[in-house]
Amino acid sequence: MTYDSLIDAETARLAALATDLSVPVPTCPGWTLAELITHVGQTHRWAVHVLRNQAQERIWSRQVPSGLAEGQSGDAAWLRAGAAELLGTLRDTDPSTAVWTWGPDRQASWWPRRMLFELVIHRVDAELALGIDPVVPAGVAIDGIEEFLHNLPSATWVTRSLAELEAEGATIHLHANDADGEWTITQGPAGTVEWARGHAKGDCAVQGTAQDLLLMIYGRRSPEALTVYGDADLLKRWLSKAAF
Repeated sequence: MTYDSLIDAETARLAALATDLSVPVPTCPGWTLAELITHVGQTHRWAVHVLRNQAQERIWSRQVPSGLAEGQSGDAAWLRAGAAELLGTLRDTDPSTAVWTWGPDRQASWWPRRMLFELVIHRVDAELALGIDPVVPAGVAIDGIEEFLHNLPSATWVTRSLAELEAEGATIHLHANDADGEWTITQGPAGTVEWARGHAKGDCAVQGTAQDLLLMIYGRRSPEALTVYGDADLLKRWLSKAAF
Protein backbone atom coordinates (compact mmCIF):
# COMPACT_ATOMS: atom_id res chain seq x y z
CA MET A 1 0.00 0.00 0.00
CA THR A 2 1.09 3.56 -0.64
CA TYR A 3 1.49 6.19 2.07
CA ASP A 4 -1.60 7.91 0.66
CA SER A 5 -3.76 4.84 1.09
CA LEU A 6 -2.34 4.10 4.53
CA ILE A 7 -2.98 7.69 5.67
CA ASP A 8 -6.55 7.39 4.43
CA ALA A 9 -7.07 4.07 6.22
CA GLU A 10 -5.50 5.25 9.48
CA THR A 11 -7.60 8.42 9.44
CA ALA A 12 -10.75 6.34 9.05
CA ARG A 13 -9.70 4.12 11.96
CA LEU A 14 -8.99 7.08 14.23
CA ALA A 15 -12.19 8.91 13.23
CA ALA A 16 -14.22 5.80 14.06
CA LEU A 17 -12.82 5.93 17.60
CA ALA A 18 -13.78 9.59 18.09
CA THR A 19 -17.17 9.05 19.67
CA ASP A 20 -16.86 10.00 23.34
CA LEU A 21 -14.24 12.74 23.13
CA SER A 22 -14.12 13.14 26.91
CA VAL A 23 -12.22 9.85 27.39
CA PRO A 24 -8.75 10.43 28.94
CA VAL A 25 -5.73 9.25 26.96
CA PRO A 26 -3.22 7.79 29.46
CA THR A 27 -0.37 7.60 26.94
CA CYS A 28 -0.72 11.36 26.30
CA PRO A 29 -0.94 12.66 29.89
CA GLY A 30 -3.41 15.49 30.33
CA TRP A 31 -5.17 14.82 27.04
CA THR A 32 -8.62 13.50 26.30
CA LEU A 33 -9.63 12.13 22.91
CA ALA A 34 -10.74 15.67 22.07
CA GLU A 35 -7.18 16.98 22.48
CA LEU A 36 -5.75 14.02 20.59
CA ILE A 37 -8.09 14.47 17.62
CA THR A 38 -7.43 18.21 17.59
CA HIS A 39 -3.66 17.65 17.64
CA VAL A 40 -3.72 15.18 14.74
CA GLY A 41 -6.05 17.31 12.62
CA GLN A 42 -3.99 20.42 13.31
CA THR A 43 -0.84 18.54 12.30
CA HIS A 44 -2.47 17.67 8.97
CA ARG A 45 -3.32 21.33 8.38
CA TRP A 46 0.23 22.31 9.30
CA ALA A 47 1.65 19.94 6.68
CA VAL A 48 -0.76 21.32 4.08
CA HIS A 49 0.40 24.86 4.86
CA VAL A 50 4.09 23.94 4.57
CA LEU A 51 3.60 22.11 1.28
CA ARG A 52 1.25 24.57 -0.41
CA ASN A 53 3.39 27.56 0.53
CA GLN A 54 6.65 25.72 -0.07
CA ALA A 55 7.77 27.05 3.31
CA GLN A 56 11.53 27.18 3.72
CA GLU A 57 11.64 28.16 7.39
CA ARG A 58 10.05 26.66 10.47
CA ILE A 59 6.44 27.48 11.15
CA TRP A 60 4.78 26.07 14.26
CA SER A 61 1.59 24.07 13.84
CA ARG A 62 -0.23 26.37 16.26
CA GLN A 63 0.41 29.27 13.86
CA VAL A 64 -1.65 27.62 11.10
CA PRO A 65 -5.42 28.30 11.05
CA SER A 66 -7.39 25.29 12.22
CA GLY A 67 -10.88 26.31 11.12
CA LEU A 68 -12.04 25.90 14.71
CA ALA A 69 -13.46 28.61 16.92
CA GLU A 70 -11.28 29.60 19.87
CA GLY A 71 -11.47 26.93 22.52
CA GLN A 72 -13.27 24.49 20.21
CA SER A 73 -11.96 20.95 19.78
CA GLY A 74 -11.93 18.94 16.59
CA ASP A 75 -14.24 16.02 15.97
CA ALA A 76 -14.32 13.08 13.57
CA ALA A 77 -15.71 15.11 10.64
CA TRP A 78 -13.12 17.85 11.14
CA LEU A 79 -10.36 15.23 11.29
CA ARG A 80 -11.53 13.59 8.05
CA ALA A 81 -11.77 16.96 6.29
CA GLY A 82 -8.19 17.86 7.21
CA ALA A 83 -6.91 14.47 6.12
CA ALA A 84 -8.69 14.79 2.77
CA GLU A 85 -7.05 18.18 2.26
CA LEU A 86 -3.68 16.69 3.21
CA LEU A 87 -4.04 13.81 0.78
CA GLY A 88 -5.02 16.14 -2.05
CA THR A 89 -2.03 18.35 -1.33
CA LEU A 90 0.37 15.41 -1.19
CA ARG A 91 -0.89 14.18 -4.57
CA ASP A 92 -0.53 17.64 -6.11
CA THR A 93 2.98 18.27 -4.80
CA ASP A 94 6.12 17.12 -6.57
CA PRO A 95 7.94 14.96 -3.99
CA SER A 96 11.24 16.64 -4.87
CA THR A 97 9.93 20.11 -3.99
CA ALA A 98 12.21 21.81 -1.47
CA VAL A 99 10.30 22.58 1.73
CA TRP A 100 11.03 22.94 5.43
CA THR A 101 10.96 19.82 7.57
CA TRP A 102 12.24 19.16 11.07
CA GLY A 103 13.83 15.96 9.76
CA PRO A 104 16.92 15.51 7.61
CA ASP A 105 15.15 15.42 4.23
CA ARG A 106 14.29 18.97 3.27
CA GLN A 107 11.79 18.08 0.58
CA ALA A 108 8.11 17.28 0.20
CA SER A 109 8.70 13.51 0.10
CA TRP A 110 9.47 13.60 3.85
CA TRP A 111 5.91 14.55 4.80
CA PRO A 112 3.75 11.54 3.77
CA ARG A 113 5.78 9.09 5.83
CA ARG A 114 5.86 11.41 8.84
CA MET A 115 2.13 12.04 8.65
CA LEU A 116 1.44 8.31 8.46
CA PHE A 117 3.28 7.50 11.65
CA GLU A 118 1.86 10.51 13.44
CA LEU A 119 -1.50 8.90 12.70
CA VAL A 120 -0.47 5.34 13.54
CA ILE A 121 0.89 6.22 16.97
CA HIS A 122 -2.05 8.43 17.90
CA ARG A 123 -4.53 5.84 16.63
CA VAL A 124 -2.82 3.43 18.99
CA ASP A 125 -3.15 6.01 21.78
CA ALA A 126 -6.89 6.21 21.16
CA GLU A 127 -7.27 2.43 21.10
CA LEU A 128 -5.33 1.98 24.33
CA ALA A 129 -7.50 4.67 25.95
CA LEU A 130 -10.59 2.71 24.92
CA GLY A 131 -9.26 -0.67 26.03
CA ILE A 132 -8.72 -1.93 22.48
CA ASP A 133 -5.65 -4.03 21.65
CA PRO A 134 -3.90 -2.14 18.83
CA VAL A 135 -2.72 -3.88 15.68
CA VAL A 136 0.06 -2.49 13.50
CA PRO A 137 1.00 -4.79 10.59
CA ALA A 138 4.61 -5.94 10.76
CA GLY A 139 5.59 -4.27 7.50
CA VAL A 140 4.17 -0.94 8.60
CA ALA A 141 5.85 -1.29 12.00
CA ILE A 142 9.23 -2.02 10.38
CA ASP A 143 8.91 1.12 8.28
CA GLY A 144 7.84 3.05 11.39
CA ILE A 145 10.93 1.98 13.32
CA GLU A 146 13.16 3.07 10.45
CA GLU A 147 11.28 6.37 10.10
CA PHE A 148 11.82 6.99 13.82
CA LEU A 149 15.53 6.18 13.62
CA HIS A 150 15.97 8.20 10.42
CA ASN A 151 14.52 11.32 12.04
CA LEU A 152 15.88 10.86 15.54
CA PRO A 153 19.30 12.53 14.97
CA SER A 154 17.46 15.64 13.71
CA ALA A 155 15.06 15.81 16.66
CA THR A 156 17.10 18.34 18.63
CA TRP A 157 14.64 18.40 21.54
CA VAL A 158 15.31 14.66 21.93
CA THR A 159 19.07 14.71 21.42
CA ARG A 160 19.36 17.40 24.11
CA SER A 161 17.65 14.99 26.50
CA LEU A 162 19.82 12.08 25.36
CA ALA A 163 22.92 14.12 26.15
CA GLU A 164 21.90 13.99 29.82
CA LEU A 165 22.48 10.22 29.82
CA GLU A 166 26.26 10.64 29.50
CA ALA A 167 26.27 7.28 27.74
CA GLU A 168 28.59 7.90 24.80
CA GLY A 169 29.38 4.67 23.00
CA ALA A 170 26.45 2.74 24.48
CA THR A 171 24.62 0.49 22.04
CA ILE A 172 21.07 -0.85 21.90
CA HIS A 173 20.11 -3.61 19.48
CA LEU A 174 16.51 -4.09 18.33
CA HIS A 175 15.47 -7.42 16.82
CA ALA A 176 12.04 -8.09 15.34
CA ASN A 177 11.07 -11.74 15.75
CA ASP A 178 8.13 -11.72 13.32
CA ALA A 179 9.69 -9.90 10.37
CA ASP A 180 13.04 -9.11 8.79
CA GLY A 181 14.22 -6.24 10.93
CA GLU A 182 17.30 -5.66 13.09
CA TRP A 183 18.88 -2.36 14.05
CA THR A 184 21.67 -1.13 16.29
CA ILE A 185 21.50 2.32 17.87
CA THR A 186 24.77 3.87 19.03
CA GLN A 187 24.84 6.79 21.41
CA GLY A 188 27.37 9.41 20.33
CA PRO A 189 28.82 12.50 21.97
CA ALA A 190 26.55 15.32 23.20
CA GLY A 191 23.40 13.31 22.59
CA THR A 192 24.08 12.48 18.96
CA VAL A 193 22.75 9.18 17.63
CA GLU A 194 23.81 6.82 14.89
CA TRP A 195 22.02 3.69 13.74
CA ALA A 196 22.57 0.81 11.35
CA ARG A 197 20.57 -2.12 10.01
CA GLY A 198 21.65 -5.68 10.58
CA HIS A 199 22.59 -8.17 13.25
CA ALA A 200 24.97 -7.05 15.98
CA LYS A 201 25.58 -7.30 19.68
CA GLY A 202 24.71 -4.37 21.93
CA ASP A 203 25.07 -3.39 25.56
CA CYS A 204 21.36 -4.08 25.57
CA ALA A 205 19.35 -6.17 23.11
CA VAL A 206 15.56 -6.17 22.80
CA GLN A 207 13.56 -8.82 20.98
CA GLY A 208 9.86 -8.71 20.19
CA THR A 209 7.35 -8.27 17.41
CA ALA A 210 7.87 -5.35 15.08
CA GLN A 211 4.72 -3.79 16.50
CA ASP A 212 5.97 -4.08 20.08
CA LEU A 213 9.36 -2.62 19.15
CA LEU A 214 7.68 0.31 17.42
CA LEU A 215 5.39 1.00 20.36
CA MET A 216 8.28 0.64 22.79
CA ILE A 217 10.48 3.25 21.14
CA TYR A 218 7.51 5.62 21.08
CA GLY A 219 6.92 5.05 24.79
CA ARG A 220 3.60 3.26 24.23
CA ARG A 221 4.73 -0.17 25.42
CA SER A 222 6.89 -1.06 28.40
CA PRO A 223 10.13 -2.89 27.60
CA GLU A 224 8.97 -5.39 30.22
CA ALA A 225 6.51 -6.66 27.59
CA LEU A 226 9.46 -7.66 25.37
CA THR A 227 12.53 -9.85 25.87
CA VAL A 228 15.47 -7.79 27.08
CA TYR A 229 19.09 -8.98 27.30
CA GLY A 230 21.99 -7.15 28.88
CA ASP A 231 21.75 -3.68 30.40
CA ALA A 232 18.01 -3.22 30.96
CA ASP A 233 18.64 -0.05 32.96
CA LEU A 234 20.37 1.55 29.97
CA LEU A 235 17.33 0.74 27.83
CA LYS A 236 14.89 2.25 30.32
CA ARG A 237 16.95 5.40 30.69
CA TRP A 238 17.39 5.75 26.93
CA LEU A 239 13.68 5.26 26.25
CA SER A 240 12.77 7.84 28.87
CA LYS A 241 14.75 10.44 26.91
CA ALA A 242 14.19 9.32 23.32
CA ALA A 243 10.43 9.17 22.73
CA PHE A 244 9.15 11.93 20.41
